[in-house]
Amino acid sequence: MTKDLSNWVPPAAPAGAMLTGPHVVLERLDADLHAADLHRAFTGHDALWDYMPYGPFTSAAAYHRWAKEMAALDDPHFYVLRNVATGHCGGIASYLRITPAAGSIEVGHICISPELQKSVHATEAMFLMMQWAFDAGYRRYEWKCNAANMASRRAAQRFGFSYEGIFRQAAVIKGRNRDTAWFSVIDSEWPALREAFLAWLAPSNFGPNGQQRESLSDLTRLVRANDDPGLRG
Repeated sequence: MTKDLSNWVPPAAPAGAMLTGPHVVLERLDADLHAADLHRAFTGHDALWDYMPYGPFTSAAAYHRWAKEMAALDDPHFYVLRNVATGHCGGIASYLRITPAAGSIEVGHICISPELQKSVHATEAMFLMMQWAFDAGYRRYEWKCNAANMASRRAAQRFGFSYEGIFRQAAVIKGRNRDTAWFSVIDSEWPALREAFLAWLAPSNFGPNGQQRESLSDLTRLVRANDDPGLRG
């Protein structure tokens, strides 16, 4: 049965509102405010750019130029991840392929420095971005990555995205073929997924040494419509 959307109202595009959690604040990218600290966090970790269409950056000035160009765009719509405890910027992410008429929006250009990788900060940032999208009225939240990037595919599944398939020979990036893996969350899944995130982020889910008691992947398993077959075994 076709879902009746006759009364559905397309959501607004992102407007750069700050997204705030206990551990991380997401601020609209501003090259003059953020580029130097981001370059500091990324320097020496060139592998971060392996699957990106840009980078690595050879100097702070080069990164500043790139950040200034990106900050001027509405799509992609870039955010910076600022660690509340330290005040330092440790990552970047964006909304892109923003299509209010379809109620569809993607999260991407995710680059998390080692100081925030595998941390509650990075997970909280992804939760805040997803929460904004569904609270704004989007129907579909997408994640796409190079199919060879298994870390990104694992992250998508952990965050509750359902696997949708591989688009073969979808692009040429840095002189290499890119097959693209597609994932999504839809609005009907969001309430249960939101509860999974909140349960994982709760202080009671972490022991005295910061060790998680229950994994986010386990919490999101019942919400995901399809798991990534490439991650089995």
